[in-house]
Amino acid sequence: MAPAPALEAAFKKDEKALCFHHELMYEAKIIEVSSREEAEKNNGYQYKVHYKGWKNTWDDWVEEDRLRKLTQENRELANSLRQQVLELQRAQRAQAAVPAKKKVQSSTRGSEERQTPAQAAPPRGQKRMRDQDLEKVSVASDMPEETFTNRRAVRILMPDRLKSILVDDWENVTKQLQLVSLPAKYPASVILDQYFAYAAAPGQRSNAEADILQEVIHGLKEYFNKALGRLLLYRFEREQFFDIYTQISSPTGELAGKAVADIYGGEHLLRLFVSMSELIAQTNMDVQAVNRLREELGAMTHWLQKEPQVTKFFSSTYESPGTAYIEKVKTST
Repeated sequence: MAPAPALEAAFKKDEKALCFHHELMYEAKIIEVSSREEAEKNNGYQYKVHYKGWKNTWDDWVEEDRLRKLTQENRELANSLRQQVLELQRAQRAQAAVPAKKKVQSSTRGSEERQTPAQAAPPRGQKRMRDQDLEKVSVASDMPEETFTNRRAVRILMPDRLKSILVDDWENVTKQLQLVSLPAKYPASVILDQYFAYAAAPGQRSNAEADILQEVIHGLKEYFNKALGRLLLYRFEREQFFDIYTQISSPTGELAGKAVADIYGGEHLLRLFVSMSELIAQTNMDVQAVNRLREELGAMTHWLQKEPQVTKFFSSTYESPGTAYIEKVKTST
């Protein structure tokens, strides 16, 4: 049998691309392509890149998974990552500038005064109030404030449009005592699958890149299924969850045997993204894997904030569960 033809390099010599250097992407030019027969991943290719505007001493050999095609979508992602890093740096400087005495005082006031990077340098007016409200949306655990400070390097920041959805979601559930209708028209698993179809479309990624993204999508579904009942629900939603879980556990019925990722939708998926920083911090993932996951989540939230996704995947209306449900919640606390 004749040997299978070698896979073609995803990038050509002299092609311009975007290349990851640590957490950010920079425009670069492929100045050399090398095939490695022994390497199986990344199709066996390495690329020597020259970063635009950088000295030649920064030229570097990189694997294919650090490169992205120079498309408008990827340019927007690069800008989004840069803004997130700048926001994170501002938050860290603000945290470092807080006097020790003020830290002690603030730690006694409850979780509502814990600052997030989004709060460290808030815009004026209504936007500022919404960023403060977003802290109440966080489904973070009861870890000490110092733990959050030490682990901020893995924080995943939300685009403003998705922040607004999270705040509205929190207000609808906790203040208006309303619930999203379940099962969702577009459950979390469907949203994740549609993102994969978009991001791994022909010409978007190499086979190796698509395989990595598929692993990320699978992992997010697993996280969602395991975290929803423990971390992603407000108290008012728990009776609804118990009812859903009963139907899942039943041998018959519309929801029998389903996973919660096939039932709960976009709002709860966003809550998972908010809590991913703490979930990641409790794993043994290395820095490279964490950065890769953060990159994929950044690209995903960037896609979700756009039309038609943002209108399609998030509930525009919430439902009142009725007096009997509300009374049941009150008596169960």
